[in-house]
Amino acid sequence: MQVFFYIFSSIVYNLFLHPLRKYPGPRLWAISQIPFSLTWMSGAGHKKMLELHQKYGDVVRITPNQLSFGYPEAWDEIMGHRKRDQDENGKDPDFWDDQDKLTLVGSNRERHRRLRKILSHGFSAQAMVAQQATFQRYASLLIERLKAASDGGQAVEMTQWYNWTTFDIAGDLIFGEPFGCLDNLDHHPWVKLIFEHIRGIAISTAVIRFPFGRRLIKAITPRSVARDIKTHNEFTKAQVDKRFALQDARPDLMESIIKARAEEQASDGEVLANAHNLIVGGSETTATTLAGTTYLLATNRSVLAKLHEEIKTTFRTEDEIDLISVHRLEYMLAVFDEALRIYPPVPSAIPRKAPPNGTTIGGRYVPPNTILGIWQWPMFHNPKFFRNPESFVPERWLGDPRFDGDRKKVFQPFSVGPRDCIGKNLAYAEMRLILAKMVWNFDIELDPRSENWLEKNMLYFLWEKPELYVRLTPRTVE
Repeated sequence: MQVFFYIFSSIVYNLFLHPLRKYPGPRLWAISQIPFSLTWMSGAGHKKMLELHQKYGDVVRITPNQLSFGYPEAWDEIMGHRKRDQDENGKDPDFWDDQDKLTLVGSNRERHRRLRKILSHGFSAQAMVAQQATFQRYASLLIERLKAASDGGQAVEMTQWYNWTTFDIAGDLIFGEPFGCLDNLDHHPWVKLIFEHIRGIAISTAVIRFPFGRRLIKAITPRSVARDIKTHNEFTKAQVDKRFALQDARPDLMESIIKARAEEQASDGEVLANAHNLIVGGSETTATTLAGTTYLLATNRSVLAKLHEEIKTTFRTEDEIDLISVHRLEYMLAVFDEALRIYPPVPSAIPRKAPPNGTTIGGRYVPPNTILGIWQWPMFHNPKFFRNPESFVPERWLGDPRFDGDRKKVFQPFSVGPRDCIGKNLAYAEMRLILAKMVWNFDIELDPRSENWLEKNMLYFLWEKPELYVRLTPRTVE
């Protein structure tokens, strides 16, 4: 009887008395966390969120205490810069575990400001020039290995090739040595574990919202997973310790935080957590974007031909293609922007939380502790903001008058404000370098096994990508 009364009173409160009761959305979702959690774990949450925004409008109540925002100005209103005495919409603490809260991505305001200042040196223009040889080495090694793998017309599976490349680069720039993926043509166990548990991460972040969620996660986590995570963390610590032991100064992403640790400006826990975070953030998302762009080029041959023409007329030899010179490729930048719009590597929301005194968003007061989210994929695919949103048309970013009505302010794949992606410029440069070498060397044709590849992707916070088979035909140098 008590359980029935609790459920009934919760339903009445959430529908008629809750501070968010006037926000539109499906009534069942307003009553309980369950519908959203099931959608989050379904693999198709991005499509459902687009459907909800098209039905209910720019702001939708998706749980008793969570709002989804789907209009351009929401980026600045939720995530934009604040004055020092003005509360920010901080990261939702329930979305991050204890180690994540030590990272640049999951930290509170004070820690974020300190870590951002420390880590920014490794992502500066000067550092990019110093790091160029590392990027060049692995991009060239990728091409060399692909020439051998595709010899005789064999199709190659590109999601693994891009992952091998970006993780080797990240390993070198963070741990001081690569994972050996391109040498061994296989995922390192540390890397493999990340992909094996993407779906588990989605389940955990869904369950955490319920009462006793953390206890439940601990209870349902298999012992084998717990052992894998322990081994994963031990490997990370061992690699960080090896990086500490390197005496020679390296122009990598860890140099500044290692110096900060020596000067007691960063803790051991922060160094370890950020090393892990930088590896994943600097690898998985880049490889995902390269895979999505490759598929879109293979299925849009005229765009591929135009991109090849730009590369061929910009460079006389392949040796001229480097981390700096690729910034001259304007059409390639438009190709990546359009690919990021259609297939953003972080398609779902990274939730924020309204401060203790509440906040104002879109001219409406939002009560304290409300969870706030912006889903990229639904925004980028909403015909309200982009003409022909399912079409791959890089020209929309180059002043084509057909797309003058596009609300391009919607497009923020690297977020905005003080917590925008610290590696944005480096990611663009890395992706341009790798793709420029790919298109310089190969014509790219989709293998029939990978038709409708985009539609087969499942979303569990990050994409769970199907295999992407393409045929690479070596180009003749004219």
